[in-house]
Amino acid sequence: MKRILSIAVAVMLLGCLALVLFIKQEPGEKNLCLQLIVVIRDSVDRPFLQEREIVSMLKNARLYPVGRPVSRINTDSIEKVIAKNELVATANAYKTSSGNVKIEITQKMPVLRVFDNKGSYYVDDLGRVMPADYRYATRLPVASGKIEKSFATTELFRFVLFLQKNKFWNHQIEQIYVHSEKEVELVPRVSNCRILLGSFDDFSEKMEHLQLFYEQAMPKLGWEKYEIINLKYKNQIVCTKK
Repeated sequence: MKRILSIAVAVMLLGCLALVLFIKQEPGEKNLCLQLIVVIRDSVDRPFLQEREIVSMLKNARLYPVGRPVSRINTDSIEKVIAKNELVATANAYKTSSGNVKIEITQKMPVLRVFDNKGSYYVDDLGRVMPADYRYATRLPVASGKIEKSFATTELFRFVLFLQKNKFWNHQIEQIYVHSEKEVELVPRVSNCRILLGSFDDFSEKMEHLQLFYEQAMPKLGWEKYEIINLKYKNQIVCTKK
């Protein structure tokens, strides 16, 4: 009788142990990810990325979470893969209490479009290169000519930020052309004259002088009188009549 009782107790203990192991295993092995939620926060203003592209990236990297045990999903790896995309500024991936994976993405903000002899690209608001996208229709300053990417993301980028932050110049300069030796020419929206800036040395001072000329002299002299406005010489504005 004692032997039978001992066997029964052993069986019960084994059953309890198996139940505990099953309960411990269940959240990791049997709780599967049911849904991937992708939130592209600025998609209205910047329609670069779409959800299907994010899904494709994760599938190619074998990190697509739907159908996988929640405990085996590595959100850090998901973030790193998405962040490699040249259109992504930030990516935050996490698991929700309901067993889903949510990814929140912000996209880069272009401030300049560059055309060089190899094609076209954007420079974003942090001075990083990003690929041009035909879906983005917002008007941006356009730079063309002999432009190296290192120049576009440094001197040219700083000049464009200056234009963007200046109330007067923000919508005045339509195009920037870079000649050899980094000589810069500006094309304004208001008149048909050419503005020769020269190098970007002391560009804020040059543009301040030009603004005074625009505000004080041009209304009196006429917007169509001059063909060239030359700012290359320090503290001087040299104009060439048409």
